[in-house]
Amino acid sequence: MAQHPLLEGMNRQQEAAITAGAGPVLVLAGPGSGKTSVLTRRIAWLIREARVPHHRIMAVTFTNKAAGEMRSRVEALLGDRLRGLQIGTFHAACARFLRREAELAGYRPDYVIYDSDDQVALVKHVVRALDIDPKRYNPRAILSKISGAKNEMILPAQFQSLDYFGEIVKQVYAAYQQALLDANAMDFDDLLLNMVLLLQDNDHLRAAYQQRFEQVLVDEFQDTNSVQYELVRLLAAPQNNVFVVGDEDQAIYAFRGADYRNVLRFQGSYANPTVILLEQNYRSTQNILDVARAVIDRNRNRTPKALHTDLGRGDKVSVFEAFDERVEADTVLEWIHQLRSQAGLDYKDFAVMYRTNAQSRAMEQAFVNAALPYVLVGGVGFYKRREVKDLLAYLRLIHNPDDRISFERIINVPARGIGKKSLQVFFDWLAREKLSIGEALNRLFYDDPSPLATAAKKKFAAFAEMLAGWQELAKVGDLLSMFDKITAQTRYYLYLDEMSKIPEEATERADNVQELRGLLQYAVEAEQPLHEFLAEQSLVADVDSLKDDTDAVTLMTLHAAKGLEFSVVFITGLEAGILPHFRSFEEADGLQEERRLFYVGVTRAKETLVLSYAFRRALYGGMGGLAAPSEFLADLPPRLLDGSPTTLATLRRAQSIESQTQWSSQDSRLQCDLRSGTVSTPNEELRKKIIPFPGLPKPDGNAPAFKVNMPVKHPQFGLGKVIGVESKSGIVNVLFDEHGPKKILADAEGFTALDG
Repeated sequence: MAQHPLLEGMNRQQEAAITAGAGPVLVLAGPGSGKTSVLTRRIAWLIREARVPHHRIMAVTFTNKAAGEMRSRVEALLGDRLRGLQIGTFHAACARFLRREAELAGYRPDYVIYDSDDQVALVKHVVRALDIDPKRYNPRAILSKISGAKNEMILPAQFQSLDYFGEIVKQVYAAYQQALLDANAMDFDDLLLNMVLLLQDNDHLRAAYQQRFEQVLVDEFQDTNSVQYELVRLLAAPQNNVFVVGDEDQAIYAFRGADYRNVLRFQGSYANPTVILLEQNYRSTQNILDVARAVIDRNRNRTPKALHTDLGRGDKVSVFEAFDERVEADTVLEWIHQLRSQAGLDYKDFAVMYRTNAQSRAMEQAFVNAALPYVLVGGVGFYKRREVKDLLAYLRLIHNPDDRISFERIINVPARGIGKKSLQVFFDWLAREKLSIGEALNRLFYDDPSPLATAAKKKFAAFAEMLAGWQELAKVGDLLSMFDKITAQTRYYLYLDEMSKIPEEATERADNVQELRGLLQYAVEAEQPLHEFLAEQSLVADVDSLKDDTDAVTLMTLHAAKGLEFSVVFITGLEAGILPHFRSFEEADGLQEERRLFYVGVTRAKETLVLSYAFRRALYGGMGGLAAPSEFLADLPPRLLDGSPTTLATLRRAQSIESQTQWSSQDSRLQCDLRSGTVSTPNEELRKKIIPFPGLPKPDGNAPAFKVNMPVKHPQFGLGKVIGVESKSGIVNVLFDEHGPKKILADAEGFTALDG
């Protein structure tokens, strides 16, 4: 019997998904399992075999690119253009619906849609109107909270404030929404929220849309938030012909408001939904898939998937330990050279992945030095990042105070109240008197006559005084103190908060600043003067952006790797505090999200996977601090790995002892044995060998419980604000007003919390 054309090449589970009957269907699609083919063939099947008119089908996804690809695939399968087929993003669909229903929502049909810059500008206007200090309460941070509330369908009147900042957000939220309405404007979040509210509150309208769409399909369902989930539920009712494809194991966008638990909610929202697992992988070898399973099986609240492939066992996953990030980068390049010569691979077959954008710096420098082609995805080249360019401009000006380009870049960054008019008067004075910038600043420092107004003169003089102090430190080679003085005296870390759209962006920028500081640390260790350091960085920065060649190694963050695949994947920086990231310990589901992120990276590899970590890394506070291997590495069965570095072996032994001497609900000893393929030592015998250790003293019951955003004081570093709490280690991450970010022990002498 001939196979149906729409089912050609499909396995049994894929066929079941494509041909599923009416009602709710949840397809849990493991990585590399052909979910896009299933989704597009499902749409084609509904049109051709179930005789559903194409204009009564609605399919939604998250990007215009994905929507366009979905439409083109369906039309190719059916050999026809389907103009009435509703395939698009959530936002595009709601924007289209609201053009017709705008008046019901209190808007005119010609409403405008505000982009992110428009939103920030409007919040700033509202903040000023409410007489709120924007330097103390960052408009972007306020907007982030408002967006989060809308994603949870919380209106201004329902917004609950838990602290004083919450009270500020509540005030701004109400005024911001009124300002949008007055301007006949909606932001992106309003497009979804307003449509959901209309469907909830208007029975006639809801019935009309539910009758219009006989079938609703959703791609990447694990990336939906609460308002998107509710929109899908409302449109699909009452027939509930809703077909969703997703994988809770690949949910890595919680910071955008996505909630992987929607996959679990789906199974609870509908009676007897059809659940289909796509477990056959068409991308990776079995060893890689087994490593991926070892990573993700530790997570809770998920459906286990027995990933399998017909591609064979393949090579073991390699693990190596490098002394530092520079040796790590050089080793990666050696692997690339070796694999290209042995396997005949192109550069485009390789990808290097890492947790944070700041980690790309060492890799970029190694590729430039070796003249190897690379393309950076999901981020801006390290030396092209705004904060890096700012601080390098400060360093260049210290070395050469007559560097006009650097001077113009940073004279008012962060803002010092020096306007364009004052700056023009300054440069006109230079031209008229034939002065260099350094000479002019020197005159202002000593209060010599100048054409500048008194207020402007004071500001230039204050800058000249700081510059002179930094130059003195540079002369004696104290580059780290010089760098710390720059960031402290200019309050640069606070400036990062002000210019960043969301708190995560500010943290990422701060990581880049610390990475630059780490480079200075290496320069100090090598007794390298400032001018040599700047020359070395310029050589890299000048060729920072190699042209995107079709044959180039891909450098990317793990977040940017979703949906891609490569023959060879390197995942670097597998260290505690990086992956998992130190911030993950502050959030209830943070560690599970980090494990999903690692899982996504592992499953991008087709044939070869290489994991690496460093003994020390400049990223750690910019001080070349000692690093510890990621706990995720200890979860990997040794039988699947090639290479067992000394530090990792020590971590394994430590975790083995811990697992034998603790009662844990996560994994029994039997489960651990089954996973590793070995038999563990009986608890009683092992415990006899353990020497009692007193451990750390218990924290004082009267000691303050440090919380994020809490103001604090330190006897050495002064005033600051808590930006993170590592409860397991008793470490508090603080952004000090004058000394930047520091890690402080919670029970450190004189370290106290202040009343908010």
